[in-house]
Amino acid sequence: MIAKTTKSSQTARSASPKTSNPITICIDIGGSGLKAMLVDARGHPVSERQRVATPAVPTPLAVLKGLEELRKTLPGFDRVSVGFPGVTKKGITYTAANLHPRWYGFPLEKELEKLWKKPVRVANDAAVQGYGSIKGDGVELAITLGTGLGSSLFTNGHLCPGLELGHHPWKRDREYEDYLGRRGLDKYGKKHWNKLLQEAIEQTAKLFNWDHLYLGGGNAKKIDFKPGKNIEIVSNEAGLLGGVALWRDWK
Repeated sequence: MIAKTTKSSQTARSASPKTSNPITICIDIGGSGLKAMLVDARGHPVSERQRVATPAVPTPLAVLKGLEELRKTLPGFDRVSVGFPGVTKKGITYTAANLHPRWYGFPLEKELEKLWKKPVRVANDAAVQGYGSIKGDGVELAITLGTGLGSSLFTNGHLCPGLELGHHPWKRDREYEDYLGRRGLDKYGKKHWNKLLQEAIEQTAKLFNWDHLYLGGGNAKKIDFKPGKNIEIVSNEAGLLGGVALWRDWK
């Protein structure tokens, strides 16, 4: 597994002495890719994003090997933030529907701390995406559209933990993720997938009465309708930049 070659290693090694410390390596574990970037304490990137493919059989051991490849391209960090596609509590992963059953009950935080000798914090990937997107004003919902469907809800900048909209029943006996994740996109095609997404947006507005909605993830680029009022399509980098908030918001 070889990381894509970019300027980020050079950027990291030649970071200015004026860069705000500490430096966080922010990691996004996805069903198709593992991404990482160095970010300063103000939430500004100090490297380019690096990516390797998620292993075909994404067991914890295989994914940790992929993360080690990313680490080699991004030296000089002080701490680690990880966005994980499933339920996490106190650094332990409890669900991983789009990865592998061996993630159930896996102590990811402790294993990375042992491997890299740095402090680590782990959160749901959609929560990290939300932290990198929100304005901190009112009720804000972030939805990530990728291999699965992630979600996070915030009130005045504070995370409401435990939301798993992707696995909430929708349209008879199926779940949001069945329609709006990659399986749904492949099954229904881009045109119908966009129609379903618009229906889901209307449903979430009724359910959460959000003031702002943020749509991100790898498949957000397939949205072909104009977002409505107070709806933004956010960059994939938000899923990395939000990692710094895990150190600011979690005491």
